[in-house]
Order: sequence, then C-alpha cells, then structure tokens
Amino acid sequence: MKTPVRPAILDAFRKQVPACRAAGSEFTARIFERCAEDIEAGGPVARLVADFEGQPVLDALPQRVLGAVQFLALGGEAPELMRLHPGGGEPRFPEAADAFVAVVERHLERLRPALAQQVQTNEVRRAAGLLGGFLSVAQETGLPLRVLEIGSSAGLLLFWDRYRYELGPHRWGDPAAALCLTSDWSGPPPPLQAEVRVASRQGCDLHPLDATDPVQLRRIQSYYWADQVDRQRLLLAAAGALSGPAPVERIRAGDFVARETAARHEGVATVLFHSSMWWYVPRSEQLAITEAMERAGAEADARAPLAWLRSEPPDLERSELRLRTWPGGDDRLLARVAHHGQWVEWLAD
Repeated sequence: MKTPVRPAILDAFRKQVPACRAAGSEFTARIFERCAEDIEAGGPVARLVADFEGQPVLDALPQRVLGAVQFLALGGEAPELMRLHPGGGEPRFPEAADAFVAVVERHLERLRPALAQQVQTNEVRRAAGLLGGFLSVAQETGLPLRVLEIGSSAGLLLFWDRYRYELGPHRWGDPAAALCLTSDWSGPPPPLQAEVRVASRQGCDLHPLDATDPVQLRRIQSYYWADQVDRQRLLLAAAGALSGPAPVERIRAGDFVARETAARHEGVATVLFHSSMWWYVPRSEQLAITEAMERAGAEADARAPLAWLRSEPPDLERSELRLRTWPGGDDRLLARVAHHGQWVEWLAD
C-alpha cells in the first residue's frame, strides 16, 4: 500500500535538488532527486518521513534524512552505500541513489528517531563574513571583546580570532594558524587594522556537540554534502585544532541571553552573535531575546558597549550580515554572504 505523505514534504525535497546543484553538490542533488521520486511512489523514504510533524523546509527535513543515513554509512554500517559514496568510493548513478534508498529501507526504525535531531554543520567558513563584524566592533569601541554565541553547535565559530583569513586580496590573522579560511571577496575591505583582543568567549546550544569526540564529530560530518570535500576539510581542521571541548553550555538561547545581559560588563564590548540558526528559534523566544538586548542596550555606554552581530538568511539564496550596536541601537547591513561562507560582498564603508 502506498504511504501518504504531506505535499509540503515532497516539495521540500524537490526544492533541495536545484539548491544543491547551484551550490555545486551534484551527488546530494541526485540523492534528493531519488528521495523525491521514492516519496511520490510511497516507498521506504515515504515511510520514513510520513509522520514528520514539523515544517519540512524550515526544519531542514531533507538534510535530516541525509544526515541520518550518512551517519550510518560513515560509521561503516552501510558498506553498500559507501562503495558508491564520495567518502569511501566512486559515485555512480543511479546505483548510489538506489543504495541510499536501500539503506533507508533496511534501517527504517533505527533512522526514524534521528529525524528529531536538528541539523548541525557548524560551518566554520561562516567566520569569513563574521570577522568583518567583530573587527568593526573592535575598531569602534577600542575595547576587548566579550564574545557570546547562541546556537553554537560544537562551538567552532567561537574561535574565529585564532584562524587565518585569505579574503580575496585581503589577509588577517596568524600565518601559522592551524586553519586558513579562504573566501571570494568583493567590495572594500573590513577594518583589518583594528586591534582585536578577546577577553572571554561562551556559547550555548540546546544540543551542544563536542568536536573532539569522534562519534559526535561524525554526526556533524554526516550533514555535509559528501562531494564538497573542502567544507569537510575545514571542519576536520577546526576540530583538530581544539585542545578540548569548546565552552558551549546546554541552555535555551533566550535564557542564555537574558542571563548574560542582566548585568553591565565595563571595560569590554559584549558581542552577541549567531549564524544560520535564527529560524530554528520559536517566535516567542526571538522576541524575548530582542527585548533582552534592547533592555541591556538602554544601559550601554562607551565603557560597556553592546553589539548584536547576525549572519542570517533572508531567503534561500544568501545570508545577510547585520550589526546592531549600543549605545544608540543603530542597525547596519554590513555584507551579503554565501550560506557556507564561500563569498562575501562587503557593503559597509
């Protein structure tokens, strides 16, 4: 009997196909294309996703399915897929896509709970855009930075100041850094001459991951598009540079922001930042975070300034890097950036 699936679920998989191709991942495009065909036919993928009650696009359901299957494959539990997977063999189609669906069919009950897990890629190259925001705050305040991140995942972006950057013709950071982030750059440079001192760094996440743990690192890697080896190389390099788990606390973003902004912190510029996570935050919590920042902003002055740096997508095409600063509360569009940080269009003076 054909398994009925909500039209929105099928539509989410279909939308991902051109998005993957536009981003240069033909392997993942073919996988999602085959998944869409299977959902329409009422096959194993349809049975896997039929009871999903969330929002298929906003909750990234296709990526959850991809991650659940690739987690098994990367752990050696789906050798028939790994033989046709960029991570372990030579992709061929339609064989690779058929093998993907076969893994779903064989491990259906085991995969189903994994669909409740949020996608966490912790894209370290997003720091290529965020860097300009941190430099702007450092230049404008002349103070050390107290760095706070919500939706930190494994916390790799908390260490943005320890990376080397090659942004088109622009350079920043220690040439001997363990990780070098490269990105295409258009527009004027950010304030590369700003003196940067990070006084403290702290993150939060509902489901923090430890990138120094091989199994948890594999979970992050499982959400990556398998034929984009450069993204995976950066992930593994950033994880390898850690001396221990990143300082990421298991707490709701709203509670974290309320606590961390409840008191003034003189002598530092407090910077709350996040990237590609805002849509996962319930509307009521978004409002609570905004209100907490505005309350704290009303008390901010030159001795205890406050900044809110956000790299979030207004649509499926790109993200926008925005910076709101107090005192004053001015909000600026600094740049447009690729979702995975491959390019930055700097707009600020």
